[in-house]
Amino acid sequence: MDIETFRNYCLKKKGVTEELPFGPDTLVFKVMGKIFALAGLDEFPLRINLKCDPERALELRDIYPGIVLPGYHMNKRHWNTLVIDGHLSRVMLTNLIDHSYDLVVNSLTKIKKQELENL
Repeated sequence: MDIETFRNYCLKKKGVTEELPFGPDTLVFKVMGKIFALAGLDEFPLRINLKCDPERALELRDIYPGIVLPGYHMNKRHWNTLVIDGHLSRVMLTNLIDHSYDLVVNSLTKIKKQELENL
């Protein structure tokens, strides 16, 4: 998965916006104002940060050492950094993006969830 494929996949999700709040080298994706994905635009191979259930995060780090890492500059309990170098399948990557998005949506307030539903 390259940065454009990642970007397009994230932007197809309901209520998603993209921003560069941390400078021109970090692309941030939010759903209803809450971050669910980040990508370093100046890194090769591409690295993305995704939110993850804490138990699943640890499991993924054990299964994919050096590929799935504790979230860089994030809460390491809830975020993973994924090195996109071909070791993770596209299906796995899209599932992890979906998981991150769903975790954030599920944590939204009732009002924000209703706003998202109405989009």
